[in-house]
Amino acid sequence: MLFVPQSRNEVVVIRDNRGGNVMRAIKRRNELERWGGRVEVRGYCGSACTLFITLPNACLGPGAVVGFHAPRIPNTTYIPPGVDEIMALYYRNGILARWNETWKRSLEIKKITAKEYVRLDPQTKLCR
Repeated sequence: MLFVPQSRNEVVVIRDNRGGNVMRAIKRRNELERWGGRVEVRGYCGSACTLFITLPNACLGPGAVVGFHAPRIPNTTYIPPGVDEIMALYYRNGILARWNETWKRSLEIKKITAKEYVRLDPQTKLCR
C-alpha cells in the first residue's frame, strides 16, 4: 500500500514531478482516488504525472506547466506498444484528442500551461 494521509482533511501536493513509470503512477493514482482527499498538482507535471490531473479529487495549480510525450523505455526512443492506450484512459476532452493526434508519438516533451490545459479539458479544476 502506498502512503496516503490518515485524514481526508489533509492535502497531498504533487509538485515538480517529471513522471516516471506509468504503471507505478497508475497504482499511486488508484490509491489517491480510494483515499478521496484533496490532491493538488502544482509546478511542473510531466509524462506519467499527467495521470493525476484527472483524479476526481484533484486540482491543477493555476501556474502549473504540464508536459506530454510518448511513453518510452528510459534512455531509448523505443515506444512500448499499448502504453499510450493505457495513458489515454486517464485523459479527457481536448487533452485526449491532442494525445491521440500528436503527443503520444512525440519524443520531445510538449508543454502547455494550466490555463491551456483547462481550455482543452474544462472538467479540470484549478486549485485556489
